[in-house]
Amino acid sequence: MTTAIDATATVHERSPVSTARPSTAAFKDVPPERSLRDAIRAAADAYCRRLDKSKPLTKESTRAMAEEVLRQLGLSERYLGFTMVMITNAFWRDQVAAVPFHRRLMLLPHCLKNAEGCPADYDEFGLDCRKCGACHVGDFRTKAEQLGYKVLISEGTPIVLKIIVSGHVDAIVGVACLNVLEKAFDKVLLAGIPCLATPLLSSNCKNTSVDNDWVFETMGVHTPPPPQQTKTYMHLMRAANKLFEEAELYRLAAPPRGGKLSLSEALHHIDPLIRQEAIALDFLMRGGKRFRPFITLAAYDAMRGAPATRQAEGWEFSDAVKRTALAIETFHKASLVHDDIEDDDAYRYGQQTLHRVYGLGTAINVGDYLIGLGYRLVSRDRQALGSDTAADILDKLAEAHTKLSEGQGAELLWREAPQALSTLEALKIYALKTAPAFEAALYCGIRLAGPVNGLEKSVADFARHLGVAFQILNDIQDWVGDDHNKLLAGQDTFAARPTLLLALALEALPAAERSELLHLLRGSATQPATTPEQPAEWFQRVRELYFAADVFTKADKLVDKFRAKAEAIADELQPDELRELLYYLVDTVLEKGELPQAEPPQLLALTLRS
Repeated sequence: MTTAIDATATVHERSPVSTARPSTAAFKDVPPERSLRDAIRAAADAYCRRLDKSKPLTKESTRAMAEEVLRQLGLSERYLGFTMVMITNAFWRDQVAAVPFHRRLMLLPHCLKNAEGCPADYDEFGLDCRKCGACHVGDFRTKAEQLGYKVLISEGTPIVLKIIVSGHVDAIVGVACLNVLEKAFDKVLLAGIPCLATPLLSSNCKNTSVDNDWVFETMGVHTPPPPQQTKTYMHLMRAANKLFEEAELYRLAAPPRGGKLSLSEALHHIDPLIRQEAIALDFLMRGGKRFRPFITLAAYDAMRGAPATRQAEGWEFSDAVKRTALAIETFHKASLVHDDIEDDDAYRYGQQTLHRVYGLGTAINVGDYLIGLGYRLVSRDRQALGSDTAADILDKLAEAHTKLSEGQGAELLWREAPQALSTLEALKIYALKTAPAFEAALYCGIRLAGPVNGLEKSVADFARHLGVAFQILNDIQDWVGDDHNKLLAGQDTFAARPTLLLALALEALPAAERSELLHLLRGSATQPATTPEQPAEWFQRVRELYFAADVFTKADKLVDKFRAKAEAIADELQPDELRELLYYLVDTVLEKGELPQAEPPQLLALTLRS
């Protein structure tokens, strides 16, 4: 069995997107024999030695490489997922090895613990493992901590990305099943975060194991920095995140009244002016992915040759650039305050919404304050930015604000009296509600770097296609729910929002079913805003009508259509760094999950009652 594979340096460049968007869901088998696992690992190492490692991997390019490795070895594609992990390990090994141990995160799965009598409890970060010696989790943790690693016993990428973006670690070494590793491809690898993973030998969470020597070997790799560094957006993510740390936010926003107080002191101050200011800044610092300010900083960086994607220092942004990126998030947070009021939502970022805590009037005013603050953050730097640049940015922000209000207004008015809805009408609302934020974030970053030079229309068109596809994906995921609370599914339809899925159903269903769906929708629209959940019978019938109209498959195809349009625009843009950023945004924003599955009525009823 040969492992000498002739890899080309171009195999992981971007290829045209297939509308089928294949998943690796059917390829989760781990080779049962250790000799076969070793052979695939060696073949992946040989393949990656000749790759250009300056650009990060994508799921599509990794899949293509893995398929080639399996063809050369004469093996079935049942091992595709495992081989993809071996490819990514070979790609990143030298760069992980160059990261000091104390700057690495060791990620371990809780399913490796001793299921019988494990004394450990769970905290907000995962399993609080005690070194009892009853399982290999403790062995791995002990060795990792001796080397200097930070150790987390948990699963899932959100907490990992949060830790990475916070700036505490620069690389990940992990153990996980192929199901979990597949979910990490788009988020972690696409961002250019160095990582190594050892797959569990089984996805059965109650009975699994791992090649222990692989884990210890991977944990201990340590070499000087390699000559070639992979492009990464991690530094820009951290820069965007840092804008919302209390000290930096107070420095940039310079609150006129409570600036000399800590946030905690200001929130409890006797002066209502100081308290109102603090409530707004506290909400601005809460939660969120900081994705919009990241886009602004990344677009600015791209127009300057993208130095921040290649090095951790030497590209620092001016305060004027930082304040513009901060303004983008300020407008977004203002819209969330007002959205929560309009929908009477109870929670945001795991805390009670502002109008539930402080009352309706105060919350409305906080949203208004944030809007004013957003404009002020840009206008105060008009001398540093230049009057033309400041005017162009403020005009684009005002345009985005107006479009967002138009889209939200159209949705609210439709909800007052649900009626026939075409797909074109739904897409128009989406284009107004979602696309302007992407457009403003991109435009501002480009304009900060200099004249737009004919890019304005391309940016607007790209943002429209990206925003519409993003909203359609949200519609689809709203019907997936989660394993812990199926009643969360379908909330947008129950709230009588004019979604694309509803429009597709109304266009496809026969007259009688169409009338029934509208009747169900009008009935839900009359429910009090505080109604916690839709009746199981309502959910089941609407779901049946949606599947009868095949709306999920149709919506999924529309996502591919708008994605292709966005990528076609990116294909034609210069400079290269901006085009690569747009590709990254498409891959990140339009990450697909599983489509809702039609369940037998008996099973559906059981999940609704669980």
